[in-house]
Amino acid sequence: MVKRLARELLAKYPDKFTADFETNKKLVAELTDITSKRFRNRVAGYITRLVKLRSSVEEVPEVEEAVEAEEE
Repeated sequence: MVKRLARELLAKYPDKFTADFETNKKLVAELTDITSKRFRNRVAGYITRLVKLRSSVEEVPEVEEAVEAEEE
């Protein structure tokens, strides 16, 4: 349930969430009606993890291009 809700929130609001857990925690509280602090924190933590993963995947091609440019 945590992963499903986190993915739904990221799909609806892709530009709002960041790699900062505290910011994501506040956004999850505002955007949902979750009353459990533990559940809210788990959703926010998973969103943070997905955002960091997404940004690291996007950086990889840039690094590879920079390495190739240096080799030439």
